[in-house]
Amino acid sequence: MFKNIISPVQAWLLSQGKCVGCGRVLEKKSGNELVRVTCHCGRVYMYEAPAGKFRRATLEEAK
Repeated sequence: MFKNIISPVQAWLLSQGKCVGCGRVLEKKSGNELVRVTCHCGRVYMYEAPAGKFRRATLEEAK
């Protein structure tokens, strides 16, 4: 039940280019494919340059 409330809010924050933890704007780094972006709070995201979207990094990508 709790996840049903939080998940849409997190998706909305990511669509706005903001961190789901602290709400700060994420940097849009230049690159060809996937670019790793780390927020000030320590969360790791992947920026998909062709689509212009952010997503949370998987455990393998975060290493």
